Amino acid sequence: MINIHEKTLQDLEFSTVLQQVSELCITPLGNQSVLQIEPLKTRDALLYTLKLTNEYLSSSYNDNRIPNHGFDEITKEIKLLRIENTYLEVHGLKKIVSISLTVNTLVTYLKKFKEYYPGLNDHAFYIEVTKIIIEKVDSIVDRFGDIKDNASALLFEIRQSINRIKGKINASFSSALQLYHGLDYLDDIRESVVENKRVLAVKAMYRRKVKGAIMGGSKTGSIVYIEPETTLQYSRELNNLEFEEHEEVNRILKEVTNFIRPFLPLLEKYQAFLVDIDVISAKAKYAKSMNAILPEISEDRSMFLRDAYHPLLYLNNLEHKKVTHPQSITLEQDSRIIVISGPNAGGKSITLKTVGLLQVMIQSGFLIPVHERSKVCLFDRVLSDIGDNQSIENHLSTYSYRLKQMNYFLKKCNKNTLFLIDEFGTGSDPELGGALAETFLEEFYNREAFGIITTHYSNLKILANELPYMLNANMLFDERTLEPLFKLVIGQAGSSFTFEVAQKNGIPYSLINRAKKKIERSKVRFDATIAKLQKERSKLEKTGQSLRLNEKKKIEEADKLEEINIKIQKKLESYQELYDSNQRLIYLGQKVNDVAEKYFNNKQKRVLMDELFKLVQIENSKRKKATAKQKRQIKAKEQQVKKEVEKKVEVIREKKKIEKQKNIEQPKPKAIIRLGDRVRMVDGRAIGTVDKIEKNKAVVNYGVFTTNVSLDQLDLVEAVKK
Repeated sequence: MINIHEKTLQDLEFSTVLQQVSELCITPLGNQSVLQIEPLKTRDALLYTLKLTNEYLSSSYNDNRIPNHGFDEITKEIKLLRIENTYLEVHGLKKIVSISLTVNTLVTYLKKFKEYYPGLNDHAFYIEVTKIIIEKVDSIVDRFGDIKDNASALLFEIRQSINRIKGKINASFSSALQLYHGLDYLDDIRESVVENKRVLAVKAMYRRKVKGAIMGGSKTGSIVYIEPETTLQYSRELNNLEFEEHEEVNRILKEVTNFIRPFLPLLEKYQAFLVDIDVISAKAKYAKSMNAILPEISEDRSMFLRDAYHPLLYLNNLEHKKVTHPQSITLEQDSRIIVISGPNAGGKSITLKTVGLLQVMIQSGFLIPVHERSKVCLFDRVLSDIGDNQSIENHLSTYSYRLKQMNYFLKKCNKNTLFLIDEFGTGSDPELGGALAETFLEEFYNREAFGIITTHYSNLKILANELPYMLNANMLFDERTLEPLFKLVIGQAGSSFTFEVAQKNGIPYSLINRAKKKIERSKVRFDATIAKLQKERSKLEKTGQSLRLNEKKKIEEADKLEEINIKIQKKLESYQELYDSNQRLIYLGQKVNDVAEKYFNNKQKRVLMDELFKLVQIENSKRKKATAKQKRQIKAKEQQVKKEVEKKVEVIREKKKIEKQKNIEQPKPKAIIRLGDRVRMVDGRAIGTVDKIEKNKAVVNYGVFTTNVSLDQLDLVEAVKK
């Protein structure tokens, strides 16, 4: 029997979740129903509820959207139906028709798509689909909400009489209007309406000359409103008929109400069913808003929450466009208690509350925002001690309150319990409080309870390291900036970074040094060692992330190369087919050429025809018979491959052409030759010096001899130094 304490629900802010879900309901009854949701008592009821919500959620991701379930509540009508000799008004009847139509549509739809929604179909299976109520109400009420004339023979007769009397009233009034208007007894407005009756607007001075009943007068007293005597008799008759009509309408409504009264249990089921659907729909909408799913519900005591988000934090950050960091955490029989340590503001409490709130939500029939490969188990109890619970009314200090909580934990804690304790052991003397907290933790451990605690106490970290089924964990921090990374790491205790954080916040180093001297040297070394290990863990984590990223890139590149390789292979096969086809055509061409050469030499037509016919037969024997469609497909494929090859060849030719053009050496600009430069002939090897330049000719001195040479025939070897 599952029983989660109200205090736990308060600590984990479960009421805020209910409030957010209730706002997604489309009916007031659904809204109220959500606010009353509590953790379910049995496993079967819980699994059934989760199944319904998950099926409804699936409808928002497929084409088979569940029809609208909106309705006007009929609570008042149900109460009246319970009381004898009462009757429903037309508005109430129309609400009953509307709710019947909605339920009929939903139940019929769920039956039609029961393969998609088996749970919802089972939920609706016991709801009777009937049109009797709808047809009965529709037979007497029109689409405007009025009782039809043919609702009964008597009502039809009465309304016919009313129409005739109204005609006589209008005729007699028109006659009186013309008479008195001709006598100039009437005001300019001539007529008006008083108490839903047409009256003459008579000038006050002539009121005694107009026969009839005075119905009132104007504010100034200048006009008197008179109903003509000729219409009075008809008006009385009309009043009598309208009274009879009212009585007959009431009789008809009573008759219809009495007809509907036996269906009271069905109508109660209708409303309860639609309220259930409204609640399920709101849960599904809430799940969709945070990408929540139904994880695997394990039979044994094992929980694996992968990429778990705190729902309230996630939705709040989503609204403010902030990043929410998910956590992954495992609780099993051989790792059933986790001790999270480390500095404040690192996310310890949020991690603890995330696990607690998700556990309460899943046990209340809500889907939770975790990875699809997550796994949860169910607990009979979820106990929590979170936050400062000082009570002024009860004169309890924080520590006194926490001791009361621990006493309650000791009474209820067993192997089917999940306990969550934030800042375990605080509120008293560190040495004494830590020792007592250690004793409590040992007791919970021996009872095989599952739990998560956060603490700064070293003795609890050491205990978690010593006991085989208890684990240390810490929240990662950046080793340089000491900024939180909001990532839980299992297997190592976290340093509180007490002195590091103090130094970062500007506390003088001399004071920090004095503080270090005041505490035990071994404790400082222990905390420093933990801090160093935590920094190393942070570095390893970053390296691991980098390696995973590189691995992912390599896999993606390998996939791309594989894809390219497959494409190349296909193209090679196509090119091979084209090559084989062309080779066959070349072979045929050679054969035909040989036959043509023989004929050229011997001029024997018969031999020529025989050899050609033989060649055609040999080729046809190799061919397979194909349909016209297959021939077209083969031809089209050949054409496509041919085009691709031609395109590739064209590209290759273009590239070679460009390369060829690049390879052609551009003529180098001729160097300017001056007196004293060392030069040589274009086609010679001897080097001389320019002694004289005249009219585009130079005198070159080779030492032994000199010569006149045109400047165009000389190449500069070395310019004269200036």
